[in-house]
Amino acid sequence: MSITGSINLSKINKDVLIKGEKGTYMNVKVVLKDEKDEYGNNGFIAQKVSKEQYEAGVKGEILGNIRVYEDSAPAPVAEAVLEDDLPF
Repeated sequence: MSITGSINLSKINKDVLIKGEKGTYMNVKVVLKDEKDEYGNNGFIAQKVSKEQYEAGVKGEILGNIRVYEDSAPAPVAEAVLEDDLPF
């Protein structure tokens, strides 16, 4: 399975970016839905907000969409082993 997505960089709230030793980071939330939307998307990527913000009703900005692609090769199926010498 492959998941691809794209985000709109202009929608990022730069106030919540996290400056680290090796770079600048952003926490995201990926939401997968059971059904595809009208554009064939399986879900979306949103900027994650703090627990306090979430409890206050603040929702993270939706930054973009994701799509799930199934691999072309089918998953291997295990073969059943039947044993005739069972005691019942």
